[in-house]
Amino acid sequence: MKIGMCMFLWTTTVGRKHEKLLRDIKNTGFDGVEIPIFSGTADDYRRLGALLDRIGLERTAVSAMGDPAMNLISPDAAARRRGIDYMKWAIDCSEALGAATLSGPLHSTLGQFSGRGPTVAEFKRSVSSQRAIGDHAARRGVTIGLEALNRFECYLLNTMDALAAHIDAVGHPNIRAMYDTFHSNIEEADPIGAFTRNRDRIVHVHISENDRGVPGRGNIPWAETFKALQASGYDGWLTIEAFGRALKELAAATKVWRDFSETPEAVYREGYRHIRDGWDAAG
Repeated sequence: MKIGMCMFLWTTTVGRKHEKLLRDIKNTGFDGVEIPIFSGTADDYRRLGALLDRIGLERTAVSAMGDPAMNLISPDAAARRRGIDYMKWAIDCSEALGAATLSGPLHSTLGQFSGRGPTVAEFKRSVSSQRAIGDHAARRGVTIGLEALNRFECYLLNTMDALAAHIDAVGHPNIRAMYDTFHSNIEEADPIGAFTRNRDRIVHVHISENDRGVPGRGNIPWAETFKALQASGYDGWLTIEAFGRALKELAAATKVWRDFSETPEAVYREGYRHIRDGWDAAG
């Protein structure tokens, strides 16, 4: 098992100016960081990867699409093509970064709603888009971890069962699932069962408290979660995803209107200890 820290808490553009922070994350005990990919070039991420290598941090990648003009399930073929092109760019950047996994709600436009549930036609278009993305990801050695989001952030995929069924329909080895404790706490009647039933599709896990603050301070059933992860044989990343108000656009997108911790340091230092102790206790 590896413990990671998502950089969303501070920025969507990680660079040399974050070196001191990255070194403190490493010194706290983290195995790696999750790097947001939203802008820049492959060369930018190659340089960032070199910096992380010097610090001794491994990395995963995360992204999302908030622009309806590049919607992977749109009836407009041009919009779908723009979405696929965006994903190809994000995959290329992930490869340059040295990240083998790119995760997030990479199936539809974040925050865009049709006013109804997903349709058969939308799922069909999604299968086609994901297969094209999966082919490019395979060529770059990157695995996509699709994320089910709560109903207030997307409408295509809200539960792990729905996500697993869709991944089976896509049928591509490079299109897999991720599990997020925050979203599962909202949408799943049995969050632990939702993980266990769908374990064979899951390649990445986000550790996120029910308020998106410091892991361990809220009401997520952590002891049961860590036990289920271990019992399933999961040995991949457990990456803390928390949010704050430092970035106005990201705070608005994630509906963060107040501070959930006294400092960012409390999130990653206490959060790391929470995961390490919880995992050890489960074993």
